[in-house]
Amino acid sequence: MEFVAIDVETANADMASICQIGLAKYKDGILVDEWSSLIDPEDYFDFINVDIHGITEDDVAGAPKFPDVFQNLSKFLSGGICVSHTHFDRVSVGRAINKYSLNTINTVWLDSARVARRAWEECAWSGYGLSNVCKIIGYEFKHHDALEDAKASGQVLIAAIKKTGMDLETWFKRVSQPIDPSSSSSGAAIKRDGNPEGELYGEIVVFTGALEIPRREAADLASSIGCTVAPGVTKKTTLLVVGDQDITEILGKSKSSKHLKAEELVAKGHKIRIIKESDFKELVSQAHEIA
Repeated sequence: MEFVAIDVETANADMASICQIGLAKYKDGILVDEWSSLIDPEDYFDFINVDIHGITEDDVAGAPKFPDVFQNLSKFLSGGICVSHTHFDRVSVGRAINKYSLNTINTVWLDSARVARRAWEECAWSGYGLSNVCKIIGYEFKHHDALEDAKASGQVLIAAIKKTGMDLETWFKRVSQPIDPSSSSSGAAIKRDGNPEGELYGEIVVFTGALEIPRREAADLASSIGCTVAPGVTKKTTLLVVGDQDITEILGKSKSSKHLKAEELVAKGHKIRIIKESDFKELVSQAHEIA
């Protein structure tokens, strides 16, 4: 597991007016390298921004300009994963690159705020600012210093990985899904009739949790192999497909309401098979091979 966390401070409302950059490189959860520099934004300093980070025009006198540090920035970020808390820093870097007509840096971005909203239930809809999340994980830092904030962003991701057991690859998928997949309305009304010629005709399937593929696509696949797709678990349900991530705890809930209802019905003697999404995909693959 290797990534670089970044944070920038700006001189004014123009997001290209970067006046400080901080970078923190983590490998296997350990800080292995760091770099920080004041930047001359070649722009004015707004008192509102100065009140936040304390950096003034006098502080950056003689400091390098963004193009002067671009090579070092590219060295840290190119070909890897870059973590920032909200997209502010990503946009700022992009704006500064455009401002000076520099080449785009080839890096993959991950928003640690989106991670926090899915890892800690109390941060789902509010309180996911960097300072508050760090209080939750017990990490102390000096807020609004670019290097300190970069390190903190990295610590949020590391804490989320430890809490949930989900690795970086899984988190990239998770942040693109609803905050609470089990209550998402995106799949609640999805219904399909099963293909009568399908290998699993007669099965009544329900999907729950954070699926890797969109619910509509999953429903289409199930229908193609004969399954009738229903929006909720009932006594008629024969198959419940659960997102692989939901095997570990998400937002403090190890099982969705559909999952719990299915288990309740099974305990009463109803025959409901509960499988992971990856196993469902294999069922579809095997059925298509037979066909």
